[in-house]
Amino acid sequence: MALWATSCSSSEKLFLASSAATRRRMGSRRRDLVHVGMTDQAETETISIAYKEGDRERPKWADETPFSRLVEALISFKPFYSLLKLGARQVLISTAEGNNIPWREMTKEILESDVYKELNTIQNTSLQYPDYYLSPCHAYDEGNLSWLAAAEAEVATMSMTRRAIPYAPSNEEATQEMRGNWVQAIKQHHMKHSGNVTIQNIVDIGCSVGLSTRFLADEFPSAKVTGLDLSPYFLSVAQYKEKKRPPRKNPIRWIHAAGENTGLPSKSFDLVSFSYVFHECPERAIIALVNEAFRLLRPGGTLAITDLAPKSKILQELSPALFTLMKSTEPFLNEYCLTDLEERLREAGFVNMKTLLTDPRHMTMTATVPHQHV
Repeated sequence: MALWATSCSSSEKLFLASSAATRRRMGSRRRDLVHVGMTDQAETETISIAYKEGDRERPKWADETPFSRLVEALISFKPFYSLLKLGARQVLISTAEGNNIPWREMTKEILESDVYKELNTIQNTSLQYPDYYLSPCHAYDEGNLSWLAAAEAEVATMSMTRRAIPYAPSNEEATQEMRGNWVQAIKQHHMKHSGNVTIQNIVDIGCSVGLSTRFLADEFPSAKVTGLDLSPYFLSVAQYKEKKRPPRKNPIRWIHAAGENTGLPSKSFDLVSFSYVFHECPERAIIALVNEAFRLLRPGGTLAITDLAPKSKILQELSPALFTLMKSTEPFLNEYCLTDLEERLREAGFVNMKTLLTDPRHMTMTATVPHQHV
């Protein structure tokens, strides 16, 4: 999460200034993008104006260059890594609180609650964790397998959202722009390519503490929604938080399982979603996740991936200090940026791949399972 915690670089400030001018020209039209349907042509035109792509397929800092290898060597040096990890965490917290996100208070509220009681109802004690999942990440030595990581996941996501949408008047509006554009891309893709298949069953793989899952459940209230994650701690927080909300017509189901091998029935979902999951995975795991999604989807079903955008102008222009800090908390970031996601989807059998920048730093990629899929 360190990527979104630091102050804007000069290139980002220039981008934000041009984006602000664009929004003033567009007036309410840009805000409507988050909430209302658009034609495919209008969607492409508006997104390309609002969110800038860089000149490369991926950032230079992700390529196999001597400088990139030097950064990797520095990160692998434990004393230096420890300093980076501490710095990343402190900057993330201070940045969040500078944006009126009460990091310490929200974390304390979770850690001092009854959330621990949820673990026994969630945890699959026989689950074998993939080796990559046991790697330190996000400045936590245990990765996602700790109560602290779970307690801080929501505020870290809020901080990331503000980092991506710094011009939003409030945290709520930043979230609505990021999540709203994402779900709008899903709806439009499904409407265009599903063959009138209604979204009745959704699985959100790598759901963390359920923020994306709840957003999908709110946007598709008639659908049955499943949130699936490898961390029983994250899922405990998700279930605890959901119990605090008014009951839903279709309660969200939470499952502790590996996304590569969910154990769920084949052809049982109309939408499979991955939100900010793939940049935390090696390529072999990405391939396995994509293949599992293909198995889970019905013919005409939609796959939706939202994650860091290697083509983002802002990400491509990060300073060496910023991307070094970022790579220190994201061990598989290089593999993600070097992976040709559309090609991996094509190899799995998906069709109708489409990629859009849905905010200045993130893309949403959608694809379809062929209707003749047997």
